[in-house]
Amino acid sequence: IQAQVNPHFLYNTLDTIVWLIEGGMTDDAVEMISSLSIFFRTSLSKGNDIIPLSEEKRHTLSYLEIQQFRYRDILEFDLSIPKELDGIQVPKLSIQPLANRRGKGKITITGREEADAIVLTVSDNGQGMTPERLHEVQEAIRTGERAGFGLAAVAERIALYYGPGYGMTISSKEGEGTTVKLRLG
Repeated sequence: IQAQVNPHFLYNTLDTIVWLIEGGMTDDAVEMISSLSIFFRTSLSKGNDIIPLSEEKRHTLSYLEIQQFRYRDILEFDLSIPKELDGIQVPKLSIQPLANRRGKGKITITGREEADAIVLTVSDNGQGMTPERLHEVQEAIRTGERAGFGLAAVAERIALYYGPGYGMTISSKEGEGTTVKLRLG
């Protein structure tokens, strides 16, 4: 999982930090370095594959803050997962790979408790997918096929950790965006 951290993300982030420093925006550069430090500290998690939801939230927030620095005027996000869920143990890198957005728009991440599960939802208001593309992604998730989708890896880890009845669903509509729901035990 740790090896899946995109090297381009690191290169681009470091380039942005250099650009901020050269532009005299040292406070912004310090904030971005702090977010990058939190991002990698959580990625490593002392080798643990299962972490408290509070750490996963912190990891995702640091990623989104970095992306927001890079895409200043076009990326918005809202992370609203109740503090009461912070102690729930989740597979590391469950949310952040789902919040991967580069273009204009907003990412909304929510969490709620149901009778027998925790449901985490990541939605965007982007282009969405064609029905054919959605079917292809859903099949990759269902079969565990890693056809370039980080989603399949997340779905596989959730299924392995929680068992039948838990996992990931994805819905999308062209012109309206995409929603991914994680059902955790």
